[in-house]
Amino acid sequence: MTDSAVATSLTDKLERAKVAARALATTATGVKDAGLEAIARAVETGAARILPANELDLADGRENGLSAGLQDRLRLDEARLAGLADAVRQVIALPDPVGAVLRGSTLPNGVQLSQVRVPFGVVGAIYEARPNVTIDIAALALKSGNAVVLRGGSAAENTNRVLVELLQEALEGVGIPGDAVQTIDEFGREGATQLMQARGYVDVLIPRGSAQLIDTVVRESKVPVIETGAGVVHLFLDESADEAMAVEIAVNAKVQRPSVCNALETLLVDTTSAARLLPPVLSALRDQGVTLHADERTRAIFPDAVPATDDDWSTEHMSLDLNVAVVDDLDAALAHIREHSTHHTESIVTNDLGRAERFLAEVDSAVVMVNASTRFTDGGEFGFGAEVGISTQKLHARGPMGLPELTSTKWLVRGAGQTRR
Repeated sequence: MTDSAVATSLTDKLERAKVAARALATTATGVKDAGLEAIARAVETGAARILPANELDLADGRENGLSAGLQDRLRLDEARLAGLADAVRQVIALPDPVGAVLRGSTLPNGVQLSQVRVPFGVVGAIYEARPNVTIDIAALALKSGNAVVLRGGSAAENTNRVLVELLQEALEGVGIPGDAVQTIDEFGREGATQLMQARGYVDVLIPRGSAQLIDTVVRESKVPVIETGAGVVHLFLDESADEAMAVEIAVNAKVQRPSVCNALETLLVDTTSAARLLPPVLSALRDQGVTLHADERTRAIFPDAVPATDDDWSTEHMSLDLNVAVVDDLDAALAHIREHSTHHTESIVTNDLGRAERFLAEVDSAVVMVNASTRFTDGGEFGFGAEVGISTQKLHARGPMGLPELTSTKWLVRGAGQTRR
């Protein structure tokens, strides 16, 4: 397909998305919730259509050398479909952000001001091998009154095509325009490029995927971007850390689902507690199949580890690989995090209140934790029902993005003939 043909086809889709967005902006909450319930039912009952398409994508991925981590993100099964449907119903239960009044006042001349939440309009999303994002973003966009245009990548093209068909059928069944959810996967990379250039059609663009994909979108897009970052996530065990807690949190953060962005990538241990904590923690990780990439001080205590390289400390493995370093103290841990963090999630295990509060105050990441697994950085776990992504930037949103983060604001001014003097 030529560039001009892609542009024409995309322009047609984007025009229809803008029309659908105008309708959604004033759609009643009850109608939107009915659409969400129809989506949940379609996901629950659509396994016979979804899973064969997903298996085609998985087979292609295996043939093309798709990493184990991306294959895990790509894979759908009955349990994951049930989880997606449940997430959609959680969105139904959340308050509709559209029209919520954030602040207001009456001026001395009687003019009434109010600042209210409004939809963005058309939200674009570019992501890789994550069919769950298709459902999550569509559900959040619908509830917040936005149309959405999706570029889900070639790795999940068959799955996403079926999912979007089901979404459109579900919405049309309750009187919502099917054009509120569209995919441009059929246009390939040229389509993604056109989407990034679609200023005036797309109001905001959200990339989710590898650091390379996100960097490309941030650099090349003419559409405003909310950057969701890669997760080089840290856990620091300070000198007062409880051994049992340290083992449980480290194993959960790394092993429960290593392919996701909130999984642990680097474990830092205070030198004062290294001899006490490293053997039980690293043994538990090793027993779960984790390959340990360690510095010299760690290997002196726990020889069953491979030497870490300089690149390891800034790598998001998305696999059962973990970097481990012994650091002098909290200051050294903070310095290491400042140098290598992607500002996603960092956690400390400690029994010292002062060090806990200092860690919370000084670490500059979207989510900072004390005595908790980094796996909790998630829209569902935070009570958002689902998430559009986890923003690692500081404008317009930061951390897991739910319904409010898919809105902007406008000022409403109500007067009775006042004029300015």
